Amino acid sequence: MRRSTLARVGRITTRRPILKLTLGEGVIRRADTLAVEEPLEIRVAGAPLAVTMRTPGHDVELAAGFLVSEGIIAQASDFHSAIHCGGPGTGGEENTYNVLDLTLAQGIPLPDPDAARRFYTTSSCGVCGKASIDAVRTVSRHPRGDDDILVGADRIAAYPERLRAEQAAFDKTGGLHAAALFDADTGEMLVLREDVGRHNAVDKVVGWALLNDRLPLRRQILQVSGRASFELVQKAAMAGIPMLSAVSAPSSLAAELADESGVTLVGFVRGRSMNIYTHAHRVRTDAGADGEGIGASEPAAEGASHAR
Repeated sequence: MRRSTLARVGRITTRRPILKLTLGEGVIRRADTLAVEEPLEIRVAGAPLAVTMRTPGHDVELAAGFLVSEGIIAQASDFHSAIHCGGPGTGGEENTYNVLDLTLAQGIPLPDPDAARRFYTTSSCGVCGKASIDAVRTVSRHPRGDDDILVGADRIAAYPERLRAEQAAFDKTGGLHAAALFDADTGEMLVLREDVGRHNAVDKVVGWALLNDRLPLRRQILQVSGRASFELVQKAAMAGIPMLSAVSAPSSLAAELADESGVTLVGFVRGRSMNIYTHAHRVRTDAGADGEGIGASEPAAEGASHAR
C-alpha cells in the first residue's frame, strides 16, 4: 500500500488584520488567527467523486476515511495510493494541493459515476446532496453488535477534557472541531484530528485507522467535540466503532441510526454528567462497580438534564 507521493504540511491557520471593538473602550487594530478553509476535490482513478470544504492537512486520511464512510472501501488492502495533482485550468503544471486522486487496489470496484452528483459536502453538513435518507443508510461490513466493551462512566466523562487539551489549532483560532479515538481497554488516546468540519475530523481519524490497517475499530471509542449528527453515527458504524461520545446533543435521526446499527451513543458529556441514548449496556456507572453495564431496558437518559 502506498500513500501520497506528494506531501505537504497543511496550512491549518492564517493571520488576518482586524478591528477589535470593545464597548466602552474603543477600537484597536490587531492581527487575528483564523482556521484555514479550502476545498478538496476527491477523485478516484481520475474521475471526480466529491468536493468537501476542509482544513488542509491529513488529506489522504480524509479521503480514505470518506471512502470508508461511503462503503467504497473497508480495509487497508482496498487502498493503493493517492497523489495531489493540479487543479482545473492549471494544465497540470500548478499543484494547488486541493485535488487528490486516489487509486484503489486491483479488483476493488470503482464508485458508481452517478455517485459524484450526490457527494457535494460542506464544512457544516456531511450528507448534503444525498438523494434521500435511505441513500445514506450505508451497510457496514464491520458489525458492532457483538463488541462487548464495558467502559466506566468516569472515564467517558474525562474524554472531552483530554480532547480539548490536545487541540493545538483550536487554542489559536477557536474555530475547529476535533475527533479522537480512545482505546476502550486502556483509555489511551490513539489519534486526534482537527478540521473546520466535524465530519471531516472524523473522516481523518477513520482514514488514519485504515492507512494503519486498524479497521474495523473494535474496542474503540470515538469522541467528538460538538454534536452527534446522523453522518457521524454513520461514519462510526461504517468503521466498526462501538461507541460514539459527544460533547453536545445528538439529533433524533442520529439516535435512531445508532440504535439500529448497534452503536452506543452518549451525548452532553459535560463535567460529571452525560446522557446515554442507545445501547447503554456498554457503560458502567459508578454504582456498577460489580462490572456490569446499565441494563439495556433501563432508560438511562430519562429525566437527565440537557446542559446547553
